[in-house]
Amino acid sequence: MSTEDPGTQGARGDDDRTVDLSDDFVVLPEQTADDTDRGWGEFSGGNDDWLLAERPPHWD
Repeated sequence: MSTEDPGTQGARGDDDRTVDLSDDFVVLPEQTADDTDRGWGEFSGGNDDWLLAERPPHWD
């Protein structure tokens, strides 16, 4: 005698389900709009050149 519900015979549980992970499906973006220069109230662009020129000598 089986203790399972007779209406679920042959049904597979979530643990047995195969999931195709080959697609590049994006659920959330890599960066939110408020985590940008504009979101922080700064101008776009940057000072990367200045930061690289002002590197401490021990970083080389």
